Amino acid sequence: MSKQVVLLTGASGSMGFEAFKLLWEKRGSYEIVLLLLPSRKDKKKFRKYVKRASPGGDLRIVWGDVLNREDVVEACHGIDWCLHPMALISPEADRRPEMAEKVNTRGTRYLVEAIEAEGPDRIKMIYIGTVAEYGDRLPPVHMGRTGDPILPSKHDHYALSKIKGEQAVMQSKIRYRVSLRQTFIMIPGLFSLMDPIMFHQPINSFMESITAKDSGRLLVNCLDMPDDSNFWGGYYNISGGPQCRITYLEFLDRIYRMLGIDYRKVMDRNWFALKNFHMQFYEDAEKLNAYLHHWEGGDGMEDYFSVAWRTLPWYLKVTVRLAIAIPPYRWLVKTATRSQLKKLAFMEDGTMGWISNQDEEKINAFYGSMEAFGNIPAWDQQMPSLDHDLEYTRLNHGYDESKEELKLKDLQQAAEFRGGVLLSKEWSGDMHLTLSWKCCQKHAFTMTPHAVLKGGHWCQECISPPWDYNTLAAKNPFAGQVLKS
Repeated sequence: MSKQVVLLTGASGSMGFEAFKLLWEKRGSYEIVLLLLPSRKDKKKFRKYVKRASPGGDLRIVWGDVLNREDVVEACHGIDWCLHPMALISPEADRRPEMAEKVNTRGTRYLVEAIEAEGPDRIKMIYIGTVAEYGDRLPPVHMGRTGDPILPSKHDHYALSKIKGEQAVMQSKIRYRVSLRQTFIMIPGLFSLMDPIMFHQPINSFMESITAKDSGRLLVNCLDMPDDSNFWGGYYNISGGPQCRITYLEFLDRIYRMLGIDYRKVMDRNWFALKNFHMQFYEDAEKLNAYLHHWEGGDGMEDYFSVAWRTLPWYLKVTVRLAIAIPPYRWLVKTATRSQLKKLAFMEDGTMGWISNQDEEKINAFYGSMEAFGNIPAWDQQMPSLDHDLEYTRLNHGYDESKEELKLKDLQQAAEFRGGVLLSKEWSGDMHLTLSWKCCQKHAFTMTPHAVLKGGHWCQECISPPWDYNTLAAKNPFAGQVLKS
C-alpha cells in the first residue's frame, strides 16, 4: 500500500514543528512534504532530518516561498493532505500588515488554487485559522462558540488576513476542508512574551489557551479522519479545554511570582488597554476534542507553569532565589524589571507610546478615550471580577439553531438580524451554495449560508479599515451584541 503524502506548511513554527516531529515518527505511513523558506535558520533546523531521511521516501522539502505560485504548485504535486498552520502572526503582523495580507491571504489562495487544479475531490485541507477573528470578547460576552460574529479588533491586520484566508479555503471547490481556529499557544520560553503587545490586552481578558505540543497532536490526528465523517466542512475552536482556562491578570501574576516579583511593583495598571484585543473561554471546544482527542493526556495551566520554570535558564533561577532571600538584591531586580517593562510600554507601538504621541486613533480603539485612560484606578482598586464562573451572555445567531433543515425564510431572518437582506430569491437548501446578500451599509457580496450561519462571517468590507463599528452597533443587531456590551 502506497504512503499518503502530507504537505505541511509552517513546519518551523511552534505548532508546525510539533506536528512535524509527530509526522516524522509516523514516516513509515506518510511521506512528508514541507514548503520552507530557504533561510539559514530553517536549513539548520531541518538538516538532521534531511540526513536521516531515506532516499526518495520519507521527506521532500520544497525550498521556496508560498508567495511564489510555482513553488506552491510544486509543493502540492501528488499530495493527499495539506496541513496549513503557516502564518505571519502578531506582533510581527501588526508591524507588517501588507506582508501579513500577502502571506496569510494570498499565500493561502495560492494553495487553494493549486489543490483545486491538482485534485479538489481527493486532497484534504486543514486550515488553521485564529480566534482573533472574533475580536474583543470581554465580559459579559467572554464565552464564545463558532457562529458568533466575526469582528476583528480594530488595527488587527493579522485577524483580518486570516479571515480572508479562511474564506478562501471554506468557500473553495475543495471537497474535504475544515477550519480550526487556533487560540493562544503557550510557549514555555517566558521571554517570548516580552513585546509591547503584552500591554494591548486588557487585564480582565478570559483566556482558554493550549500548548504547542497539544496543537501539533490535534493537527496530525486530523489524518485519521475518515472521508464520511461530519467533521469535514466545519468550523471549530481550538483550545486545551477547561484545564487551560485563566484570566490575563492571573496569568501575569503567576509568571511574575515565579520570578519572585510582585507585578504591581513593576507595571502600572494604566499600561494595559481597556478593550480591543481578543481571547475568551470556549463553550464548544469539546466538539473538536471529540474528533481529534487532543485533550487526552494533554497539559493544563499547572503543567505549563511547571515546564516554564524547568526551562528557565539556570542563571535566572539563581537570580530569583537571591531576590527572594536578599531584600536589597530584590530591589535591584524589581527596579531593572520595571525599567525594562516601562521601555516596552513606551515604545511607538506600546500603549504608553500611543499616549505620549497623542495617537487618538489607537487611544480611542484601545481605551475608549483619554478620559477613560485618565480614570483607570491603581492596582487593587475597583478590580474587575476574575471569577471563571462569571455569568455570561450567550450570543444569538439570529435563526432557529435547533432546526435540522433550514428554509429560505430562515436565511432571510438571519440576514435581517445582521441588518441586511438576502438578495437571492431561491435556495435549494444546500448550505454550501453561494448566495447573494447585502449588508446594513449597502455592500453587496456573495457567501454561502454555511459561512454566514456556522462560521459567523458576514460583509468583509464592514470589518475592514476604517472599522466603522459604531454603524455596525447601531444597524446590525448580530454584531451589536458584542459591540454594545
